[in-house]
Amino acid sequence: MAIETFNRYETKFLLNRVQFEAMKKALADKVVPDAYNVDDKCYTICNIYYDTADSALIRASLSKPAYKEKLRLRSYGVPKPGTPVFLEIKKKYDSIVNKRRTKIGIKAAEVLTEHRIMPPKADYMNAQVLDELYYFVNIYDVMPKVFIAYDRQAYTGIEDKDLRITFDTNIRTRRYDLSLLSGDHGTQLLNEGVWLMEIKCSGAMPMWLVSILSENRIYKTSFSKYGTEYKQFLHGTGVKTYA
Repeated sequence: MAIETFNRYETKFLLNRVQFEAMKKALADKVVPDAYNVDDKCYTICNIYYDTADSALIRASLSKPAYKEKLRLRSYGVPKPGTPVFLEIKKKYDSIVNKRRTKIGIKAAEVLTEHRIMPPKADYMNAQVLDELYYFVNIYDVMPKVFIAYDRQAYTGIEDKDLRITFDTNIRTRRYDLSLLSGDHGTQLLNEGVWLMEIKCSGAMPMWLVSILSENRIYKTSFSKYGTEYKQFLHGTGVKTYA
């Protein structure tokens, strides 16, 4: 049964190239690449974010409420027709992130999100998650709003298997061709050489990791890919806001 559920704390950091290289060196004997991170090289993640006609979900998120949620369709690389992808609901309450997702075909995802029709359930889907997704799309009356892709290097802890550290760069977005099948092109969201690091863990961050961050003067920040894209879209300039 294809279901993945995550409950964890997520902390974000924006790194320049020097800080990125320093983190990679410091983490060398503490983490290992994840299954997608073949030969320690970047892999591409593509997403379609859904929202209401008036972007109520992202506007609510940017107001920093105690509880917020989002819906997105995700693939690892640019999928081909018939390739299962992931449709997921991501919720955040009091700094704890909960993510529930299931595999689904792209056409089935479009039927569900754009036509509010429950697709036929396949063995690799999860009925409970599909019911939650069906409820979500009907309550919010969502539509595809933005495509966001990025290149990622991801690692898991050697001793702490719940620890996950990801580095994203080359974040690009578009508000046209809103299909995962249309390729991973888009406008750059951040300046060249900037990396978004996310540290994800089920409890407190390990002290050795806290020490590495302190030694390299790396401090947490509040950052949302979709939120940053939306603010740039409102300004109509596409100006990169992070150096």
